[in-house]
Amino acid sequence: MNQYDLLNMRYATVQEARTEMSKLLEARPANYSLDAPLYNDPHMFRVDVEEVFQKEWLFVGMTSEIPNRGDYFTVEIAQNPILVIRDADGSVNAFHNTCRHRGSRVCLEHRGKVANLVCPYHQWTYDLKGNLLFAGTEMQEGFDKSQHGLKKTHCKTAGGFVFISLGKEEPEGDFDEFLATLEEYMAPYDVENTKLAAESNMYEKANWKLVLENNRECYHCAGSHPELLNTILEWDDTNDPRAPQDFLDHYAEQSAKWDAEGIPHEHKSYGPGKRNRIVRMPLKKGTKVMTIDGEAGCKKMLGNIKNPELGSMRILHLPNSWNHMQSDHFIVFRVLPISAQESMVTTKWFVHKDAVEGEDYIPDRLRQVWDATNDQDRVLGEQNQMGINSIGYQPGPYSETYEFGVMNFLEWYTDTIQKNLKK
Repeated sequence: MNQYDLLNMRYATVQEARTEMSKLLEARPANYSLDAPLYNDPHMFRVDVEEVFQKEWLFVGMTSEIPNRGDYFTVEIAQNPILVIRDADGSVNAFHNTCRHRGSRVCLEHRGKVANLVCPYHQWTYDLKGNLLFAGTEMQEGFDKSQHGLKKTHCKTAGGFVFISLGKEEPEGDFDEFLATLEEYMAPYDVENTKLAAESNMYEKANWKLVLENNRECYHCAGSHPELLNTILEWDDTNDPRAPQDFLDHYAEQSAKWDAEGIPHEHKSYGPGKRNRIVRMPLKKGTKVMTIDGEAGCKKMLGNIKNPELGSMRILHLPNSWNHMQSDHFIVFRVLPISAQESMVTTKWFVHKDAVEGEDYIPDRLRQVWDATNDQDRVLGEQNQMGINSIGYQPGPYSETYEFGVMNFLEWYTDTIQKNLKK
């Protein structure tokens, strides 16, 4: 627990925080920000972890990060180390990265390749499906290896995305319907034939909800994101009440080209607060992708895409991911909580698997716009957190035209917390 958490601890126990959280969310006006404890109290943060990050579907990575048998990556979700691995039949599995002997992490590296999973502590060995193969010769008589395999998490893939849930039961809802749409909309990109070109991990001294709130609006873009605004159009949908006619005309022209190429683009959303959402939006006229000058970031286009001005297909998955799919590369974002006032934002850039670094693409050029934008957002989030920590803070009103996405996010958050607290 850091110094900021200690200063903002208001509740003596997690159970007290649960009770108060329910009351605060019940009383909150839908168009106002949250009360300060929901952003900075460590016990309320613990409730967020238990009721959101240990129960809901979370985005963790892409299948093309582990293209072959034995390839794996690891991720830590609020002190829960997780291992995602490709097994011998090509399936993607996710396990708690903790040995069934004495609990040590089994895979210590962020990425790797193994024939079997061997715990470095006492060499307990598991196959790629998590079955215990070897536990030494010193176990008691009657020891049953079949009862000591790695513990699985729920894991689903669609369109190259990998989602896991740490809950005992799969989360309820229409997630499978969203996955079917994701599979359809991602088909043109042929994710299995892409590769990771660059990755960044940014530590942000702000509550995870502030990171998401900042992402869900572009009210701040004009004053903060000059690099991003070289290419992106701030309107999030053709139904945006602020969208001018020239944008609607531009969308109509681009969508006709998408239709001609068989590229799906109809807006789809699922769940409370549009928690799972896919929408394709054009970029500024004359620009192709989100590079500093709007020109191609990679010489090889993705999948079966022919149109370099494909715009950006924006994919939202709450609680922890937003993504931009473009003609020659795509970018995925993952947010994970660390403490009440600390988060980790991971950004990954993907290109065609046959693209040659330095010849077809330059990682620094791919990263330039979003490295700048991420850091700008980090500063905004940290300043937001510091202001909320003040005794002078009280919840403020959202703009229903500029900040409807934030309102949608908090609608989902409120609904999810209230639902899970009652279970």
